[in-house]
Amino acid sequence: MSNNFKKKIVLVDDHPVMRKGLALIFDSDPAYEVIAQLDRAEELIQRLDELAPDLIIVDVSLPGMNGLELVKHIISQKEDQKILVVSRHDESLYAERVIRAGAKGYVMKLEAGEVLLKAVRKVLNGGIYVSDEVSERLLMGMARGQKRVMESPIEKLSDRELEVFELTGKGNSTREIAEKLHLSVKTVESYRARIKTKLNLENATELMVHAVKWVENEHSSIK
Repeated sequence: MSNNFKKKIVLVDDHPVMRKGLALIFDSDPAYEVIAQLDRAEELIQRLDELAPDLIIVDVSLPGMNGLELVKHIISQKEDQKILVVSRHDESLYAERVIRAGAKGYVMKLEAGEVLLKAVRKVLNGGIYVSDEVSERLLMGMARGQKRVMESPIEKLSDRELEVFELTGKGNSTREIAEKLHLSVKTVESYRARIKTKLNLENATELMVHAVKWVENEHSSIK
C-alpha cells in the first residue's frame, strides 16, 4: 500500500517498551504508519499541527499533563481529531471519563493486538469503541438522562482528584504530587481535602490506606 493511503498514527506513552509494542502491531498492518512516538503530552501539543495525525493513541498516566487532560485540550482545539485511549487502568472506571473528554474509544493494554486493531478501524471509520459491558453502561446512562447510580465512591472523584488519589496510593507525598502535576502544594492539599469529603474519610491516614488499597487492586471497588 502506498504511503499516501496509510493512516498516520501518533503514539503518546511514557513507557518505551509499550510504545514499541504498539508500534509493532501497526507495522504488521499495511493500512497504518506510526509517524511519531512521544512520551509527554506537552510534546504532542507543540507538534500537533506539524504531525497532523489521522489518529492519536494516548495513555492515561503521563508525566506532566495526563492523558485525560490532553484529550480535553486537543478536542477543544480540534474537535474532529480522532483519539483512542489505550491504558492499563480499569476500563469500568476510565472508559466513560475518556469518552466524556472527547476520545473515541478505550482499550485496556491487556487486550490482544487484534482487539486494538479492531478498535482503531472502528474509530477511524467514525465510530466509538468500548467493550460491550461499558457500551451497555453508557447506553443505560443515556436512557436515564445520565443520572445513573454511582457504582463506586471512586466515580464521584473528578479526573484530577482521581489522579491525586492514585499518586497518593503510590506513596507520593503532597509535595511530590505537586511537582509531578505541576501544581502548588496548596492546590494538591485542596484536592486531597475534597477526596476525603467525597469518600467519607476522616483524615490523611485513612486517605493513604484507602488509596494504597485501591492502587494495589484497581479492579475492586472501595466500600
